[in-house]
Amino acid sequence: MPAIRTENLTKRFGDDVVAVEDLNLTVEEGEVFGYLGPNGAGKSTTINVLLDYIRPSEGTVTVLGHDAQDESQRIHERIGILPEGFDLYDRLSGRKHIEFAVDSKDTDDDPSEILDRVGLEPEAAERKAGGYSTGMAQRLALGMALVGDPDLLILDEPSSGLDPNGARQMRELVREEADRGTTVFFSSHILGQVEAVCDRVGIMNGGRLVAEDTIEGLRESVGSGSTLELSVDRVPDDLHLDDIEAVSDVTVSETVIRVMVSDPNVKSKVINRVEEQGATVTDIATQQASLEDLFAAYTSVGVTA
Repeated sequence: MPAIRTENLTKRFGDDVVAVEDLNLTVEEGEVFGYLGPNGAGKSTTINVLLDYIRPSEGTVTVLGHDAQDESQRIHERIGILPEGFDLYDRLSGRKHIEFAVDSKDTDDDPSEILDRVGLEPEAAERKAGGYSTGMAQRLALGMALVGDPDLLILDEPSSGLDPNGARQMRELVREEADRGTTVFFSSHILGQVEAVCDRVGIMNGGRLVAEDTIEGLRESVGSGSTLELSVDRVPDDLHLDDIEAVSDVTVSETVIRVMVSDPNVKSKVINRVEEQGATVTDIATQQASLEDLFAAYTSVGVTA
């Protein structure tokens, strides 16, 4: 049973605005799923429908096997939510926040265990949340979401405002929860974070789902190849590689030759050609297309699922 499934989900606002159109999305149990898209793509609207904060215009939504509109209370009992722009109570300590969440969900969670899980030291937990850094506040909000041992975590921009160290720690926390068997669904515009932690991603553009796959699957779908980077003792004066099939771009800088190839089998031909023209290849590196490259490809005009 999928953790999240939408079928032909459409949400209109008024007569002119279609925020989400004919969305068919599946998130499997136990996976980390990254939900991507530019501003206004429909990500937040989708999350609000999943949580029954707004109702769909058309289509159906199930979360953990429950209808998102008819059984929203049962869903909320089994999920944890870290919303974008969450608010904390400045005058309450971190521990009091966790205790409040435990009381609200009527669970027997140990606040100390939750605080330790998200990396808030005992001394920090006793301080008022109004004095927390952005990273500490994110950890505390995630801790509140973890109360009740949810089957599904829905995180909206969990790394927003974090410095690189805080983002790394948040990424580790997400992976740890996934290792515990929790399904994690999160939206983000920080593509490097998504690439590092997600099992699969979905890309929204203009209210429509234009891609849903692993990152490697996305590379194959758009025909995005890799960059072969050759370090040489010198660049041949008459270097010519464009006639080799599957070579799409060649750039040269000092003693480095970068060649974009769409077929990995031609790499040896490129290396041989460079050496035939009098250069010695001293090092070889290959770089795959990044998620940023794939995101740009899928959100460009004319790209569809």
